[in-house]
Amino acid sequence: MKFYEYHGKRNICGDRIREARQKRRLSQSDLCKLLQLRGVMVERDTISRMESGSRFVADFEAVVIAEVLEVPVLWLLGRE
Repeated sequence: MKFYEYHGKRNICGDRIREARQKRRLSQSDLCKLLQLRGVMVERDTISRMESGSRFVADFEAVVIAEVLEVPVLWLLGRE
């Protein structure tokens, strides 16, 4: 699968993931565990790569991340 970049990043939600995670005072490991409990099997370094924009974020991952961080999906995508 070929991944494209948008403004030099592979996702548009990484900065918002970090912001929401820090606002909830969660570590990357904490977020990883919460995602795993919901069936999204990621590691701590995956969260780091998402936040830095070096990893693609699938739509199902964005939905679960938004639920766990208690933010709207549109906010994660920078649309709200």
